[in-house]
Amino acid sequence: MTWPFDPGATPADLGPRCGADGSFSLWSEAFGEGFHSAAGALSEAQEKFVRPSQLERWRPGQGLVVVEVAVGTGTNTAALLQATAGLNLPLQWWGLEQDPQPLALALASECFRSQWPGATLSRLEALGRSERLLWGDGRQAISRLPAALQGGCDLVWLDAFSPRRCPQLWSLEFLAQLAALLRPEGRLITYSSAAAVRAALVAAGLQLASIAASASQQWSSGTVASPTPLGDAWPLRSLTAMEWDHLHCAAAEPYRDPTGQANAATLLAVRRVRQSQSSAISGSAWRRRWGVASGFCQGRGLATEDGGSQQRAAQEHGLGARSDRDQKGEEQRCNQIRPQINLEQDSEL
Repeated sequence: MTWPFDPGATPADLGPRCGADGSFSLWSEAFGEGFHSAAGALSEAQEKFVRPSQLERWRPGQGLVVVEVAVGTGTNTAALLQATAGLNLPLQWWGLEQDPQPLALALASECFRSQWPGATLSRLEALGRSERLLWGDGRQAISRLPAALQGGCDLVWLDAFSPRRCPQLWSLEFLAQLAALLRPEGRLITYSSAAAVRAALVAAGLQLASIAASASQQWSSGTVASPTPLGDAWPLRSLTAMEWDHLHCAAAEPYRDPTGQANAATLLAVRRVRQSQSSAISGSAWRRRWGVASGFCQGRGLATEDGGSQQRAAQEHGLGARSDRDQKGEEQRCNQIRPQINLEQDSEL
């Protein structure tokens, strides 16, 4: 891959977007989702990945080993590069990514390039050309990581398209492979708070914590998982009783991909069958139990009644909504009595 990328070669299914924070992002027609939440790529990178990593736990000069799944535009990577440089933490980084075009488009964008110091951009470009960025389906690419990374990673960042759109990278089997990369005190960090994802992480032997969105919210801004207990140091917090109960309803049925070859439609269909056969309470029953509504008033004036209207409203503001991102942790209180959390479908959440 070479940069600058020819803007005339922009794929038809990828379109530039600008988040609320003014940062560069993309919308994927193929997946029907934005690469980042409506808040913006920079805000999301800090809130859902850099801060929950709590890099201050490392001493200056101490090495940091990171595997990043779904590199995309490279925003999270650049945020990590900048943060570790500022803390004098030598970084050993590997990435998994299917498509080289998002990173190329980002590095060709003046908007994206203006977000970062020259040194960060140079390192990002170097990583993009290096053997440490493994291209292809993540389910196969993960086997090409060095064997020494098994049980040796400090951080695994998972930023794939949402489970409903890309269940291949959220399956019980793939998450178990990611969990196996972690050191005893390593952390797997993701924006997703979906019950199916959290249940699979628990099945992989990991302890859970939520990424706190605000003190007034019962839901979360994402999930952190580790082989050892995580504590409550901000921005981490223990799961609420409501969140733990969420893992006992049908929404917690994991995506299953034992061969590592199934397509999205197959994974979704098999999960629906397993949910229909489950004795667990339905997602709608769980919502009634906790007084959780199916719609919410999102920040920036985007009042919505359902996931579809949320998506349209966000598109009108320049960024396609990403269902699993925006429906956790970015909700606002529409009602002073009970939280209004966007849960698009029982089968997903």
